[in-house]
Amino acid sequence: MQACINSNRLPMNAPLPLPALDDIRAHEAEMVAIRHQIHGNPELAYEEHATSDLVAERLTRWGYEVHRGLAGTGVVGTLRAGTSTRRIGLRADMDALPIAETSGKPWASKVFGKMHACGHDGHTAMLLSAARYFAATRNFDGILHLVFQPAEEGLAGARKMLEDGFLDLFPCDAMFGMHNAPGVPEGQFQLVPGYAMASGDTCIIKVNGVGGHGAIPQNAVDPVVAGAAIVMALQSIVSRNVPPLHTGIISVGAFLAGDAPNVIPGTAELRLTVRAMQPQVRDLLEKRIAEIATTQAAVYGATADVNYIRRYPVLNNDPAQTDFCRSVIRDWLGEDGLVANPEPVTASEDFAFFLEKVSGCYVNIGNGVGSQGGCMVHNAGYDFNDRVLSTGATYWVRLTETYLSKG
Repeated sequence: MQACINSNRLPMNAPLPLPALDDIRAHEAEMVAIRHQIHGNPELAYEEHATSDLVAERLTRWGYEVHRGLAGTGVVGTLRAGTSTRRIGLRADMDALPIAETSGKPWASKVFGKMHACGHDGHTAMLLSAARYFAATRNFDGILHLVFQPAEEGLAGARKMLEDGFLDLFPCDAMFGMHNAPGVPEGQFQLVPGYAMASGDTCIIKVNGVGGHGAIPQNAVDPVVAGAAIVMALQSIVSRNVPPLHTGIISVGAFLAGDAPNVIPGTAELRLTVRAMQPQVRDLLEKRIAEIATTQAAVYGATADVNYIRRYPVLNNDPAQTDFCRSVIRDWLGEDGLVANPEPVTASEDFAFFLEKVSGCYVNIGNGVGSQGGCMVHNAGYDFNDRVLSTGATYWVRLTETYLSKG
């Protein structure tokens, strides 16, 4: 059992509900039930068939034009109101993670080895809650695209939707996304203009040596020694090549070589995760990793094959759209609704692919602090905080009705 608490059952003397529209709050129990249904039946990237069916059925019931099939399991619901041709896209992600859940909740995962450890069940439920409200009120003037995206967790569902023609089919003047954030007071919003989340890349370095007997090392070329030198030399890139006021991260998550104590293996493999907060730093890290790996290997008589895999780009929030989102929240909740002096996050997010094509902003909504917020995301004991569902849905409503105002 993980050492974390995230109870969604309201105790005696429970705190008052968070701010939300009454019409959103009226259907909160239904949306919590949907969230629990999705949570109990998690589906990994590009396998979100049941979740996609649920989303499409609800959107169809509420009168949306529903398009399915982008990125395989993606769903887009379109609603038009008024006469304006302005267009906005709101996005939620749907996929789970390959983690065995230990939360102990009644709605915990029924599928061993899979769980919603990042809150995508809550993101989907929040956008569905807003979708129901939009369909009932149509208090906007323009075109609304609700984007339910698969495969955010490492397999770039956003990029795949774009490759499948998302923006050709559903042009957007702006796109917006939202993620829950444990450790941030529940219901508060965190917005960072400009580079807000890091790029996330993977690098595989294969060190090629000559295997041999551990007792006769002079007749071998030891890839373990060369690999160890590469690991240490990589640490100099951020400290000596990246400008001190910029951010770069190189972490060696795996060093794989051999399986016997008296055998020098023929090869070794290093697996890296690489992060940067600026595109130019990302380019620098890729260049220096390759240079250091090949030259350090050569020092020990080995060679190195470097496979640098670009995964997610830096997430760049448009400053004007970020100011717009901030003003929507401030007008609704005042300054207390905003996290003061928020900092960028070195995690990665594939909504960045959308923001490379369309201006927009990606915000975080607080999942709670301490026992309210529970575990951090990607933890086996994590659970989304149901108390923020209606607040997040209300944010979507306020944002859309302001952006597509009738005035």
